[in-house]
This record gives sequence, C-alpha cells and structure tokens, in this order.
Amino acid sequence: MDLFRQPLRPVNVGLESFYDSMVSQGVEAVAVDWRPPLDDYVELNHTTDGIDIDEANAEAVRRICNGRPVLVGMGIAGEVIPGFYPSGPARILITHSGPPIGWERMCGPTRGAVIGALIYEGLAETPDDAAGLAASGEVEFAPCHHYGAVGPMAGIISPSMPVFIVRNDATGHVAYATQNEGLGRVLRYGAFGPEVIRRLKWMEQTLYPALRAALDVGGPVDLRSMIAQALHMGDECHNRNKAGTSLFLRAIAPALVEATRKRDTAAAVLRFIDGNDHFFLNLSMAAMKAMLLPAEKIPGCTVVTVMARNGTDWGIRVSATGDRWYTAPAPYVQGLWLPGYAASDANPDIGDSAITETGGLGGFALAGAPAIVKFVGGTPVDALNATLEMYEITAGEHTAFSIPALDFRGTPVGVDVRKVIRTGILPRLNTGIAHRDPGVGMVGAGLVQAPAGCFQAAFEGLKALW
Repeated sequence: MDLFRQPLRPVNVGLESFYDSMVSQGVEAVAVDWRPPLDDYVELNHTTDGIDIDEANAEAVRRICNGRPVLVGMGIAGEVIPGFYPSGPARILITHSGPPIGWERMCGPTRGAVIGALIYEGLAETPDDAAGLAASGEVEFAPCHHYGAVGPMAGIISPSMPVFIVRNDATGHVAYATQNEGLGRVLRYGAFGPEVIRRLKWMEQTLYPALRAALDVGGPVDLRSMIAQALHMGDECHNRNKAGTSLFLRAIAPALVEATRKRDTAAAVLRFIDGNDHFFLNLSMAAMKAMLLPAEKIPGCTVVTVMARNGTDWGIRVSATGDRWYTAPAPYVQGLWLPGYAASDANPDIGDSAITETGGLGGFALAGAPAIVKFVGGTPVDALNATLEMYEITAGEHTAFSIPALDFRGTPVGVDVRKVIRTGILPRLNTGIAHRDPGVGMVGAGLVQAPAGCFQAAFEGLKALW
C-alpha cells in the first residue's frame, strides 16, 4: 500500500493530448515523443551477400564528411557540363529540379521557368510561343541531378546559362549550379516577364564575366571552410545565407576589383551580391552535391544521397540502389506569406535545395540559426527541436560542420531509410514557396516534412534486393 501513497509521475507515450490533460490538472508528467514504425517495417542489418549495412552507412558518412568542395571556376552550361545536349531529336535540353517529369505533368512554376528559359535562349518571343514549343516534343527535359547539377526551386538550367563549377578536391567529383537571381519575381520561382529576362541577360553578360575573371585572378574558393564559418555565424545555408554571402563577397571582392577594368562594372557586381542575401545558396547547394556524389552506389548502403522536388513529385535516391528514384506526391509547405498572398496561392514543395538537408545543412542545422524562424515561421525552440529530431534518423554527425548552440556537435548527416521507417520521423526542410500559377513568382517561405511515401517505396526496394 506504500506504493499508492507515493507521488505519481506518469510517463505518457503517444498522444500529446493525454500529457497536456495531466499537466493542466497539476500532475508532474513526462512526455515521450514516440510514434509507431511506418508500414511493413522489418529489421535490415545485413544484405544477402553478408554486407554489414551499418558499416556501409558509416563509409558513406565518412566520404561525405571528408569532401572538400572548392569553387574552381565558371562556364556556360552547354559548354562545361558533360553531355549537356539532347539525347534524341529534340532541339534543346533543359534541366529542372526534382525527379524526372514531362511538360504535361509540370507544375505552374516549373512551366513558367521553362517558358522564361526558352525566351531567354531566343527560341521563342512570347510566352504562348514558348509554351507551344515546350509541348511540341522539341524540348528534352531531364533532372539537374542527372548531370551532377542542382537548381533551386524550379531549378531550370538551359544551355546559355552561366554556372558555377565546384570540384570535390578529395575525390575529383564535380557539381554545377547557376547564379542566384535573388527573391521575388525571378525565373526559379516561375516568373518570366521582361524584367526577369533582362536580369538573366545582365547576369550572363556582366555578372558572370566579372566573377569568372575574379576567380581567374584570385584562385579557387574553399566552400567547405566558408560553410563551416557561416554555420558559426547564424546561417543554416539553405534559407539563411546572410553570413555565407558576406563571406563570399569578402573573399571575391579584392580579386574582382583587380580583374575588372571598369569601376562601374565592379561596383554593380558588388552591389548585386550585397543586395542578395541568398546569393550563397547556389554555392552551398553545389558544394553539398559535390560532397554527396562520392557516397553514391555503395553496396548495402541505405543512406539517402538525393532529396529533390519538382513541384509535382517529391523524390529520393538511395546509395545502394544508385540512380533509381523513389517518389511520392509533393506536399504543401506550412509557411509565412508575402503581403497579398495566402496558402491558396501556393504550389506544392519544389526545388533541388533539399540537397542542403541531404548533406547536413538547412533544416538539419536549424538549431544554429534561430533567426531563420522570422523567415520561415516557428520559434527558436522549434528550430532546436528540429535539429535534435534529425539525429534520430541519420547515420552520423558531420565532422566539418558543427552547431555552437549544441556545444559544437556535428550536424546530423546521412538520412538512413531504415531509421525513417523504424521511427516514423521524416526529414524536415525549410524552403521558399512559389505561386501555383506560371509567371507570378515567390509568395512565401516555410517548413515542410518529406512525404512518407518516398521512404516506404525506397524501403520496399531495399527489401526486394536483400
């Protein structure tokens, strides 16, 4: 009977409402954040060939962490990206974000960006002409990831667009990304008006030559070091890039001034980068792609090497199954809206920028960037909890990227499909939001969880192999 005279401290597992009810009655309770495994979970420890899956995953994490991404130069996409031309009779290749998709299934922002790219390339004069060309079969579409490239939001890369060239000096792998246009009515959000094309042409004819010349003078830029510093300065290198952009500007400015003959050109380039806090985003994306490429196609490895969205489908690729995509419908983002817009205006989640989370940045590093909540919503505590939860589904902690607020603990890295299925915890991302209609542009930013369907399909694919 003494037991019943002792103070009770119940432990609640499951529904949070039970815990809330006890607390409201003055009970000192403990809440355990638990959820059942996703459907059809079984333990996978070894492959049928005897490969230890944990060891394979540890090797993937080691390769990712040892990567040394360096910005080595710039070039025109059609000239420097290997194989960047149509594989069949089409007139032009255009790459997009996310898994494969054709014109007939493309969402509004991706269609808008394709329209803008065709006008930019001089293949169409009006949006209607461009849409007709895109639907004609004379344009070949492919994911950026199929060419070692990444593109934010709609992710469009067309042959005449300048790209950054990022090399992983530890392995020789190379990744590519376009220059960042800024926020608002821009191509990557599906806008294609005259001001969008003028900006793209200025970036091609002024920004790109100046930056390329600066890199020729100043030499390669160590992006791994820059990202590590930016994380310690409050960035998470996905939606907050203020520190990264500032560090890049500081690194490139002396060489830019030295390499550019015209003072007004140097000033315009510096002002553009200074006025675009997201400029570093494309560089961090290419850096993550270059670091993740060596982790692909490791036998027995259940680590995710690609997470990407095209605004219609959400897709992942897993190391052991190589180039195969596992997809599910793209979810909507829970966000903050620009003036005049609401949730009804939003397109589902879109963009290759989830490569940052795949590599241990972005939503996985939110604990180190509490100010990001002013842009994407939530609270600093939510940001901390998001990172802590991601440790539950990853294979390791990054040895190059750390979070001061967590005693410099490495960011969670290496999403393990098995852990996602076992825990029911899904990767968290922060992201921008595009209008659902072509031609409009950005309407907000927010937070989103990956759809369970991608991971369930991947888990079934792994079980079938083993």
